[in-house]
Amino acid sequence: MTVLQIYTLLDTISPFQTQESWDNSGLNIGSKHQEVESIYLSIDITKELIDRLPHNSLIITHHPLFLKQENIIFDEYPYNLVQIMAQKNISLISMHTNFDKSHLNSYVCTEILGYEIVKKDEFFCYFDVNRSFDEFALDVKNSLNLKFTKNIKAQEYIKTAVLTTGSGASLIPKIEADCFLSGDMKYHDSLSAKERGLSIIDIGHYESEIYFADILDKELKIKNIFAIIANSRNPFSY
Repeated sequence: MTVLQIYTLLDTISPFQTQESWDNSGLNIGSKHQEVESIYLSIDITKELIDRLPHNSLIITHHPLFLKQENIIFDEYPYNLVQIMAQKNISLISMHTNFDKSHLNSYVCTEILGYEIVKKDEFFCYFDVNRSFDEFALDVKNSLNLKFTKNIKAQEYIKTAVLTTGSGASLIPKIEADCFLSGDMKYHDSLSAKERGLSIIDIGHYESEIYFADILDKELKIKNIFAIIANSRNPFSY
């Protein structure tokens, strides 16, 4: 298959036009007419991963390599990766905020955490909890197989919660729930949330989005497309 044929198929799974205006989902690197010999799926793309990929392959990531056009200097990240990919004829398609909306948030909420979604709005998945904060936080930690969570305990009892995978701190002012689950929570965002009476469980960026490849792999199998899951590693160690 060509890159364009695969891109067209991916667009039926999670339409690229639904991505946010600041996002850069779609064909990031490569030729539409390239014949693809193998497909790889990963949350991110790194030099370690590129070095392992064969020539004439396609990698589909959750996070784009870059979010905006910049000066291309091959000595610097991320364009040093572009040079290597070009030499190996490796193409890159990213499915970022479009996939968050269509698949990732819902999957983590229902399949990983085990809660029924009562309301879905763009990046938000609302669900009923009706448990103490401590019980809920421990359940979330265990379900996501986290070594630890950073918590803001604004209330003792949680009736409703909302989930946004990845980095959702900028969405805090829009939330109408007792608890917010997301990653990359910064100090001042968390302080603001606590003053609003909003509890927070920081579930990590990588940790909450690592399921991207598994989800897409299942969707591709339905289309009789075989891919290899080759997730990049979490840059953090704990």
